[in-house]
Amino acid sequence: MRVLVLEDDPELGPVIADGLRQAGFAVDLAADLAEADLKLDVNGYDCLVADRGLPDGDALTLVAARRRAGWTRPVLMLTALDAVADRVAGFEHGADDYLVKPFAAAELAARVRNLCRRPEPAKLPQLRIGDLELDLQRRRVTRGGVLFSLTAKEFAVLEVLMLQAGTVVTRSRLIESCWDERCEPMSNVVDVLIRQLRRRLGSPDLIETVRGVGYRLADPVQRP
Repeated sequence: MRVLVLEDDPELGPVIADGLRQAGFAVDLAADLAEADLKLDVNGYDCLVADRGLPDGDALTLVAARRRAGWTRPVLMLTALDAVADRVAGFEHGADDYLVKPFAAAELAARVRNLCRRPEPAKLPQLRIGDLELDLQRRRVTRGGVLFSLTAKEFAVLEVLMLQAGTVVTRSRLIESCWDERCEPMSNVVDVLIRQLRRRLGSPDLIETVRGVGYRLADPVQRP
């Protein structure tokens, strides 16, 4: 899941981003409304986490404008403005959640994860293909009843592959969904991580390589 954090504080912004990355999210940072607006146009984010008081205005104006244009991605306002009127204004302008600073990193990550799943009805609590099962609620992976320990990035890639099981997922789609803008599109990070996943999950191999395109997750028993 990929998140855009809109925060102008040069010290707090990286702290928020690092905390969310440790929780398994791919995170990009924007320091003002103009930068955030551009990144929202270019990238597909699962959630926006936004401070309100920014150098070029209130983030609520950006959220409200995008809502009027039909933008539906979830928004969490993360701000020191804690009056009831401030929270009400946040919801009235299109925010889905409102967290007041100072905050606990674990609570922020939990709220963001919950928001990311709300508009995705296809993200069922459990995904299964063959004897491989992914429990989104508990963030657990088992194969043949054996529990596997995956890194946050491995879990994210496996989730995308399982949600698109049977179809080819391009490398660029995996990068867009599971990495942030610090990732070099021409690097081999996807191929390296897929090799790690294959080693962890064992045989028979569930991940097919479609040369020059990407990868497909398929049950070996059902392959032609």
